[in-house]
Amino acid sequence: MESNLLATMALVFGTMAIYAQLNIPTYAAGEGVTAITRAMLIVIGCGMGFVSAALFPGDPGQAMLAFVSGFGVVHVPAAFILMLKHAQHSGR
Repeated sequence: MESNLLATMALVFGTMAIYAQLNIPTYAAGEGVTAITRAMLIVIGCGMGFVSAALFPGDPGQAMLAFVSGFGVVHVPAAFILMLKHAQHSGR
């Protein structure tokens, strides 16, 4: 049961991370802002992912799912903001 929940969370949050990373250039004010935003999300996401993975020291499979979940959770606010901008047809 725990593995299924963790896999579902990794799928959902991982998808949100991909969505955010792919759509940042569409709404960022330039290449510099895009690079900084992406780098900031990746660094903080990796930190959160490592902290999440540390909760499963004996199971590398669950640790990987926890890493992806932690990485993706950091991207959720950015993904929602980008979804709202897309829905409102906002520009940069």
